[in-house]
Amino acid sequence: MPGTLPDDLRAELIAFRRDMHMHPELGNQEFRTTAAIKSRLEKAGLVPKVLPGGTGLICDVGEWDGVTPMLALRADIDALPIPDTKAGVSYRSTVPDRAHACGHDVHTTCVLGAGLVLSELDRQGLLPYPVRLLFQPAEEVLPGGAADAVAAGVLDGVGRIIGVHCDPKVDVGKIGLRIGPITSACDRVEISLDGPGGHTARPHLTTDLVTAAARVATDVPALLARRVDARAGLAVTWGRLQTGHAPNVIPQHAELSGTVRCLDLESWRQAPDMVHAAIDEVAGMYRAKTEINYVRGVPPVVNEAETIGLLDAAMTIRRGSYAIEDTEQSLGGEDFSWYLEKVPGAMARLGVRTPGDTRGLDLHRGNFDVDEEAITVGVELFTASALLDGNR
Repeated sequence: MPGTLPDDLRAELIAFRRDMHMHPELGNQEFRTTAAIKSRLEKAGLVPKVLPGGTGLICDVGEWDGVTPMLALRADIDALPIPDTKAGVSYRSTVPDRAHACGHDVHTTCVLGAGLVLSELDRQGLLPYPVRLLFQPAEEVLPGGAADAVAAGVLDGVGRIIGVHCDPKVDVGKIGLRIGPITSACDRVEISLDGPGGHTARPHLTTDLVTAAARVATDVPALLARRVDARAGLAVTWGRLQTGHAPNVIPQHAELSGTVRCLDLESWRQAPDMVHAAIDEVAGMYRAKTEINYVRGVPPVVNEAETIGLLDAAMTIRRGSYAIEDTEQSLGGEDFSWYLEKVPGAMARLGVRTPGDTRGLDLHRGNFDVDEEAITVGVELFTASALLDGNR
């Protein structure tokens, strides 16, 4: 079958993934990763182009005629600022407090592998239309490296884009598909509360910032839940609350930071004003002065029906219809959504769980790992999609 992954290339890709896993780099710092991808593509006779920031790259497989829209295969290449806590594996991260705990090393390896397979098909005259490989930096950095990549012109000539995301709830050999929203919008909010403070014996003479911060943390999410349609799934969740240094001193400063997630695109567009108003309303009851930094993140990833049909057909050809399952919309954010603001496309969930594994590994945890057979599945999905899209 055209596009089948040869055994020697499969072994090479596993080694590539493990090397990348051992050397994780944070967003916009992926210089080693970019160089490794670029070197392998050049070895295959391709001409990759590094993005303006010095990390990430694009590479076209096949010669574009300047007219026919290309299919883009996207991977994200950055890691997370958390320690790798896996035990008993040779490819554990060698960089302190850095880990590929979200599977970006797998995404990258799948797109690289697909590019190498498609390049060989192109040499044989079997690639109907050129395909663009997109290795994007800084997915984990709000508002996401995809926005910068779009501004750099990575979608010029692209008519459709596809990507995958590792899913530890799906068995390896399968993918999860969904038409419509598959992720949520994700923003960040940072709040500073200030007031005169004072002695805990006389809270009535102070701005009681500890109480004010506590009420903002509890009351703002509850207040928003009554002001937004529950079907919008607007959720404010705090990850940090910091204030005070002594048990008998009411502090003069407090800080909270967290995320704002939303399932609905229109409610996401309204979220900044609503969150600002709720914070000011609650903090105002305690005479706390507020400074709010609302960082716009990413809209939901909304999968286009035709592209989902393409992924469904590609996976059916490769693995059969049993290898496809429905998937739910999650509250996780993904900057792949910025591409879908410009061109149609879709993201599939790539199964990475070994069948029968009951460890419950999850994304963004230091012990996250994958069944590496997922690399073969991802390459097959991408290559089959490229060959089918070429028959449009």
